[in-house]
Order: sequence, then structure tokens, then C-alpha cells
Amino acid sequence: MPRQSRRISESKIYHVMIRGNERKEIFNDDEDKSKFIEILSAKNDDNQYSIYAYCLMDNHVHLLLNEGDGEVSRIMQRINISYAYYFNKKYDRIGHLFQDRFKSGAIEDDNYLLATVRYIHNNPVKAKLVSNPSEYKWSSYNDYISKNIDNQSDSGKAFILGMFSTSTDNAVKMFIEFSSQDSTELFIEYKEVSRRDKTIQSEEEAREFVANYLQERNTNLIDIKEACGLTIRNTLISQLKKQSYLSIREIADLLQIGRNIVQRVR
Repeated sequence: MPRQSRRISESKIYHVMIRGNERKEIFNDDEDKSKFIEILSAKNDDNQYSIYAYCLMDNHVHLLLNEGDGEVSRIMQRINISYAYYFNKKYDRIGHLFQDRFKSGAIEDDNYLLATVRYIHNNPVKAKLVSNPSEYKWSSYNDYISKNIDNQSDSGKAFILGMFSTSTDNAVKMFIEFSSQDSTELFIEYKEVSRRDKTIQSEEEAREFVANYLQERNTNLIDIKEACGLTIRNTLISQLKKQSYLSIREIADLLQIGRNIVQRVR
């Protein structure tokens, strides 16, 4: 079946979502997330586009951008290629990092634009990772409420806040209030993973799970590194991925194996 053509935005503004291939994580630690944010800025050294909002989850990213003088497909290609190169090199892996091409939705009116900003910033709240968007480190929400607009890279934030008030103080107050309101609009989505959906809720519970799992099979962490124990090891990794919210790094540390091994197991 041929791909559906991407809808062109007359405003040049798009809500973009990129996902990990096979729903795998694209961020294993804080360094990875910091690198992605760095790339967002580095690939825009000519101020070709503006980022209005972003939110980095473990296996997907939401962006709200104005393509400006660029073209959204080329912008995303540059960002994705640069980050995939970094990720594959760091974790000694090959293959596609992102699933298919990115999803995008055209933003054509101001109300929907602001609602999309709110939706993106509230992704971690919806996933029950935090109770307030200000508690989440890896979105642009705290950039908005900091009140500091002092360079070209803040042009997107200044534009959005300017839709609330010409006074920065008033705009920030109105932005915070707006962000706390419920939304009825529809957006491109990714099923967020809630910690309540997992049977293993903490690292301590994960350690207990691993100990019981190995004891039931009369083996240990050393033996599952041998050829005869690889099937047990891979099944254990798969179960930890499905039943816990541990990152690739945390699973690797728990099992005392390389991250690239954990990354490859579905």
C-alpha cells in the first residue's frame, strides 16, 4: 500500500512525532536526551526553523516546529541522522533507530497551536511520570516559565508567550494557567507507558524478580553469559522490558551485561 502524502501546512507549523524502531527506546540515559536537545540547536545554526515546544520520552519524541525557510522533511532528516549516528556509535549497534518515517500534523490556527504546546508539555503527566509538567526535565515547559528570553534561539518561545500577553510576567502566568487546563483536541499520539501498567514497579522489585527467575531455573548471572544460558538470558531481558520501566542501561547494570545486548533483545 503506497504511503499517504504528508499534508502540507500553509502556516509552515507542524506537530512532529518520531518513534523508536519496534517501539524500542531511543534514549537510555540523561546523556542521550541532552545530546538530542543539543542536536536540535546545532542543526539550526542558521536559524532556518523555530522550535516552539518539545518533549523527550524514552521511546519517542514530540516536537512543535515552524519550518521557516527550511522544509520539515529535510529538517527532521538532518536531526534524525545526526542523533542515530551518535546513538549507534555510543552503543556499538547498527540498523535503524527510528520507526519508519516521522509522523506529522499540520497546525493551521492559533487555538490549535496553543493546544498542541499544552499537549506536548503534558505528555509526562499523561504517562503518570510526574504530576506537573514543571517536574519533568526533558521538555521545553520549564524554558517557558523561566521568563528568560535573551537570544535568537528563544524566538519560538517568545512567539508563543506573545500570544498570551505583551508583558512577559503576565504571559508566563497565563501560560501556566493555560497549561493546567484540560484539552479536548485530537493530536497525533503514541501510547504512553504508565508505571501502573507494569508489574515491576521499582529497581528493588526488579532485583527480586531476577533472583527468583534465576533460582527457579537453577542458574545465576554468570552462567547466563555462557552459550548454554543465552536463551534464559534473552527471555529474562525480554521479561524485564515488558514488565518493568527500567531503562536499557538499568537492565544492563542489573544483569551485569553490555547495553548493546539488552538493546538487541525484543
